[in-house]
Amino acid sequence: MKLEGVELRRIAMPLVAPFRTSFGTQTVRELMLLRVVTDEGEGWGECVAMPDPLYSSEYTEACADVLTRFLVPALAAAGPMKAASVAEVLEPFKGHRMAKAALEMSVLDAELRAAGRSFGSELGATRDRVPCGVSVGIMESIPALLDAVGGYLDEGYVRIKLKIEPGWDVEPVRAVRERFGDEVLLQVDANTAYTLADAPQLALLDPFDLLLIEQPLEEEDVLGHADLAKLIATPVCLDESIVSARSAAAAIRLGACAIVNIKPGRVGGYLEAVRIHDVCVGAGVPVWCGGMLETGLGRAANVALAALPGFTLPGDTSASGRYYRSDITEPFVLDDGHLTVPAGPGLGVSPDPDALAAVTTGTTWVPA
Repeated sequence: MKLEGVELRRIAMPLVAPFRTSFGTQTVRELMLLRVVTDEGEGWGECVAMPDPLYSSEYTEACADVLTRFLVPALAAAGPMKAASVAEVLEPFKGHRMAKAALEMSVLDAELRAAGRSFGSELGATRDRVPCGVSVGIMESIPALLDAVGGYLDEGYVRIKLKIEPGWDVEPVRAVRERFGDEVLLQVDANTAYTLADAPQLALLDPFDLLLIEQPLEEEDVLGHADLAKLIATPVCLDESIVSARSAAAAIRLGACAIVNIKPGRVGGYLEAVRIHDVCVGAGVPVWCGGMLETGLGRAANVALAALPGFTLPGDTSASGRYYRSDITEPFVLDDGHLTVPAGPGLGVSPDPDALAAVTTGTTWVPA
């Protein structure tokens, strides 16, 4: 395909309720969508970076800048393109994985729509529906947490993930276990909030039979995670530390993780996400698909990825209604704890023009 230009569209999606993690509280999900225009049609991508560099070093305006000044021009200068070559073209530019992932996603969507193939078939999906977990933010009280968890279980979610931080860890986990029983699949996510010195505190979670503890230490402390894994019984899962197939292989070799969370935006795109999946499958390490409060566009791609055979744990691929009263695509609706993998060309979903216009805060056209 020949690139004609890329539209950067900033949107603001109000959340149904505040979502608090160890690095902040969100009431609105501000993000950027990409619409790539080629001589064979259009494709959509979603940049999962946040407005501020709190979850990662990337943030929305930095992504817009690097896309405008470097990534889109480089892709245009490379001539006729295929999605499989996007990462190689962009490789000279260090970092900026979320921006690169959004651009590759939009090119892949355009390519697959033109060819009449689906994201799932292209990535290697082996299922037509995937089990869904839900991420529960830090609450103002234990009773509020129990009400929220009870509501999600009533909706049919098959796994609960609790966000934790120092001062909000053992007691909320204990309360959920006591209220809902040992049969509930339960895991926790620290978003780098602890240090290795907190190992005795984290070991207090061991009796609760958690599926995993996700990213307890800061992202660069891979050796610290390897040490922590020897001090606690709960399996350690890495999230922010995994930025590529190479980093996944190194972490597994060091014993830093028993499970890997794959977020395509964090690792530079869905094709690299597949490579991480393959590395983990080869090492016998289970993976699951993380979420970044995506719209229906990113959710469609995540569900397709989560249908690969190595994704043996329920991911954060929750229904649209978990975060948004109104999505920009046809909403994803939970069916017996599962979401259906879109089967149409490309992502299998497209933005509704009116819904998209209602949440758009600005657009920029970047010509090829």
